[in-house]
Amino acid sequence: MSDEFKDFKTEIWRHFKDYSHIFLATQENDQPRARPVTLVNFNQRFWILTGTRSAKVRQIRENPKIEFCLLFEEGEHHGYIRAAGFAKIISDRETKVKVAKHCDFFSEHWESLDDPNYTLLELKLDEIEYLRPKESAVRRFKL
Repeated sequence: MSDEFKDFKTEIWRHFKDYSHIFLATQENDQPRARPVTLVNFNQRFWILTGTRSAKVRQIRENPKIEFCLLFEEGEHHGYIRAAGFAKIISDRETKVKVAKHCDFFSEHWESLDDPNYTLLELKLDEIEYLRPKESAVRRFKL
């Protein structure tokens, strides 16, 4: 982790709530595919709960590289955090249970913790791009 990133880490991380709406991109063949999803920030890690039969799960199985963008506002000004890395499909039941219990929306999408259509993704980031509101200089960090 770069020294410059250490200086910005707290500032960047405060934009991530327990649940944040992001745009997640995966790749299908040679075509990027982006969609809105809910990013879960839990135990200092990033998670996405999704349907096992979703296109994103199929795409991640073929190519785990992902990128996402979080848009945010401060007053009338906009900024963003763009992050790249990879998604890991989590099969450990204990982890799946802990994350599901943290998410108040779980029962809206899945019948039980053992629902075969419940897939948990963990996002592992290796690069962040950050644009502060009111600024035009983008900062890029390798993690």
